[in-house]
Amino acid sequence: MDDNRIWPLEESLWTGDPGHYRELIDSECLMVLPAPPYVMGADKAVEAVSGTPRWSRVEFSEQQVRRPQEGLIVIAYKARAQRDGQDPYEAHCTTTFRRHAHEEWRVIQHQQTPPIVVGPQGKGR
Repeated sequence: MDDNRIWPLEESLWTGDPGHYRELIDSECLMVLPAPPYVMGADKAVEAVSGTPRWSRVEFSEQQVRRPQEGLIVIAYKARAQRDGQDPYEAHCTTTFRRHAHEEWRVIQHQQTPPIVVGPQGKGR
């Protein structure tokens, strides 16, 4: 997959409907999200997205792409997402895509880390 296709695909995972999300999540996917149960497999991730309002918009920055081997793409970025009428959400994220067939890619890993608040001693809280 070309870089110019990666980012629209990732954006669609944030803003697309639950059916679209379900189609793109590999059955072997693992996710770490900043809400209980925090660590989840594909079924729990799809269930969580199905019960949550989708993001109205998302912007990416600090984007990086790596291809560690044929059929794998790893991306890292900062996301700023917003739902209508709510405060923006920010997180640093990674997603790993695995190719299933020609031009058919699925998410096998996704992680989101919201900004860490640093206390006066330089330690996270």
